[in-house]
Amino acid sequence: MHGEELGNYAYGMWTAVAFNALLIIFFVMSYIVPKKNVEWRSMGAFIGFIVALFTEMYGFPLTIYLLSSWMGQSYPVLNPFTHNHGHLLLVLFGLADSALAMTILHIVSNGIMLFGFYIIYKGWMLIFDSKGKELVTKGVYSHVRHPQYSGLFLITLGLFIQWPSLTTLIMWPILMFTYYRLAMREEKDVESIFGKQYEVYRKKVPAFIPKWGGVK
Repeated sequence: MHGEELGNYAYGMWTAVAFNALLIIFFVMSYIVPKKNVEWRSMGAFIGFIVALFTEMYGFPLTIYLLSSWMGQSYPVLNPFTHNHGHLLLVLFGLADSALAMTILHIVSNGIMLFGFYIIYKGWMLIFDSKGKELVTKGVYSHVRHPQYSGLFLITLGLFIQWPSLTTLIMWPILMFTYYRLAMREEKDVESIFGKQYEVYRKKVPAFIPKWGGVK
């Protein structure tokens, strides 16, 4: 998701900010559709994270400005405003000029994101097929109770690995907590409908992270 550098300064590409942010938001909202106010608040936190991430990736590198100003001549690279030199993890480990390191980072981060998209899609399909008439406990729901939120967490984790910044570092745990609270609220609604059946399911299946070795 990285654009071509514009000379030595690889930012100010606001079209790329808008395109990438809208693409991610559109896909997620196609399968996680907010209805209640609390759901819109959680989605607002996700949208804020996405906009902040792509703004720092393509628009205005606030984190790099802050760190380079604070560290001065001790900053690890001479020109931090190219995309290779703008990646904080690669700079930290002295790998900013390594094409192999950048390639591996993209493979890992994009793999995590694609897996997150896949989980969201599979969870949505199972819910859609059930039409709300039965408790869904098969497929991805046999591993986690909230696969769509697990998928969303993976997408944001992959994006954070692809382009870490101070703003997203602060926003990511807030986003996780927001969706955790939403999930717990939704569980009360589901339990009021399915009663004992959901109580048994909740005790067996973890909320977001599958058990090692599967559910028994």
